[in-house]
Amino acid sequence: MLIVQITDIHISTPGTRAHDLYDTPGHLRRWVARLNALSPRPDLVLATGDLVNEGQPDEYRILAEILAGLEIPIYLMPGNHDDRGNLRAAFPEHGYLGGTGAFINYVIEDHPLRIIALDTTIPGKVGGEVCQARLTWLGARLSEASVQPTLVAMHHPPFETGIPAMDAVGLEGKAEFADVVRPHRQIRRIVAGHLHRTIQGTIGGHTATTAPGTAHQLGLTLEPRDRPMITREPPAAHLHLWRGHKGGLVSHTLHLEAEEIPR
Repeated sequence: MLIVQITDIHISTPGTRAHDLYDTPGHLRRWVARLNALSPRPDLVLATGDLVNEGQPDEYRILAEILAGLEIPIYLMPGNHDDRGNLRAAFPEHGYLGGTGAFINYVIEDHPLRIIALDTTIPGKVGGEVCQARLTWLGARLSEASVQPTLVAMHHPPFETGIPAMDAVGLEGKAEFADVVRPHRQIRRIVAGHLHRTIQGTIGGHTATTAPGTAHQLGLTLEPRDRPMITREPPAAHLHLWRGHKGGLVSHTLHLEAEEIPR
């Protein structure tokens, strides 16, 4: 099973500073072409939040128009830049997004690797949270399939990264999250976004990773700063390859543009 994880797409509208700096719609169009051309064809694409930049309907309309060209099933998750209501309205055919519930939590069951999508957003805040209601839901989903290999996906990473500006707007409830996931050995990886970088950590005895952004990245700044540094490191995504119980889960970094050198 092959999963593409894209994250922090930040679709913006013409005339905004974000659009002028990063051209996020242009980057996503190139990603759609890149993913459609992959061989072998991925089973699904998982977009782990910050789909648009301001949570506005016009941004979601652009997102929906671009993703209509994607030939691979895609599952969407909210991030701190998203608006749940506007996201649901823009993608009514995506029934897993739910109707009017407080959170967008769901499970993808029909693949060898089970995927649990956990909503970590708090409206109006940059940081995220796993409250008791979300932890109870997660624990129940893990317990109902305790031997099925599982990937847990979320927007905010559940571990400290050492990047002070981003850890300050990280996830509340990390210790409680660790308590919930610790007994569940069927978890093969916990994947997140939010950091616009490839980072590995551990939580509750499990490996956790963050994926790079589809357009722009955040700089590696381990000293205290008021704001994170944005860099023009290459746009990238993660490929998660599930090879079964013997092969396990292997993750790769996929760059948007990679020129092959003739040999």
